[in-house]
Amino acid sequence: MRHIMVLNAKGGSGKTTIATNLASYFAAEDCKVVLADLDPQASATAWLKVRSAARPRIQGLTHGQSSGRIGRNTDYVIMDAPAAVHGKQLTDLLRRAETFIVPVLPSPMDMRAAADFIGEMQSNSRVARKEAKIALVANRARDYTNVYWELDEFLAKQKAPFLTMLRDSQNYIRAAERGLGIFELAPYATAIDREQWEPIIKWVKGKRSQP
Repeated sequence: MRHIMVLNAKGGSGKTTIATNLASYFAAEDCKVVLADLDPQASATAWLKVRSAARPRIQGLTHGQSSGRIGRNTDYVIMDAPAAVHGKQLTDLLRRAETFIVPVLPSPMDMRAAADFIGEMQSNSRVARKEAKIALVANRARDYTNVYWELDEFLAKQKAPFLTMLRDSQNYIRAAERGLGIFELAPYATAIDREQWEPIIKWVKGKRSQP
């Protein structure tokens, strides 16, 4: 059973978007998937509520529910973590997964916050012993803007793999409104988005994302 958590120090970084798209991708691959909503805002839970029963099933765990409800035959547990976690709360979260994805937005304020947060994560004993793996994703990026290149340079300097940039696309909004992921929309309309997601899927499936 794989445990993958999406987290960041700030809200609004796109944690739920990445968590729900991961969950829908693996569900479509015939994997048994649990989407655990650890965030009191319950955005992932709201996404599941509008998901059609005709789509591949994703089991939901809402904020406060016990992880003991996860079946032993589960392939992937995708966790949408709360924002603004530090100290003991962050330490507790880092015990719950082996694989962590940190989305970063293209703004100076978000990059500064991300740098401190990534440093705090890397100082954790589990991460230091490589019992947990971290990767970074640039989210809602717009090509050919100054901050785009600043974000690219910033992420390349961090001591964690920088996987990809996800563009600021209306496709994510259209998918979320229906409880879907990018890979469940028409391929011709999401070709660029699917291509940008390939490094994330490859990393999560590969050995580099596991202890």
